[in-house]
Amino acid sequence: MGWLQRLFGLEKPPQAAAAPAQAPTTPSGETVAPERVGLHGEYDQSGLAKRVALAFDNDPEVDDIDTIYVAQTGSTVVLKGKVPNQAILTKLVAVARGVNGATAVETNQVTVG
Repeated sequence: MGWLQRLFGLEKPPQAAAAPAQAPTTPSGETVAPERVGLHGEYDQSGLAKRVALAFDNDPEVDDIDTIYVAQTGSTVVLKGKVPNQAILTKLVAVARGVNGATAVETNQVTVG
């Protein structure tokens, strides 16, 4: 089971991107903040967390870890849970930081070992 399925109950969409090409706009013409852009470029309150989960699904080094959860607080990605070693946590942080809209990655709720 992939990250999107496990965390959000969503199937991995065939054409979704961790970094949509263009930010959507609201009906009033305002640009949606990068952390609120969903998998298909639409407004999504949890858009950043879903795009991080998609990025994890797309990375073979972390695609099978099922003891970590992804959330967001504004533009901060919040990782929670347990990882087997520091190298995996470092990789998760690097992937999450690479997602458009992520300004920080919080790991103080992650246990290593």
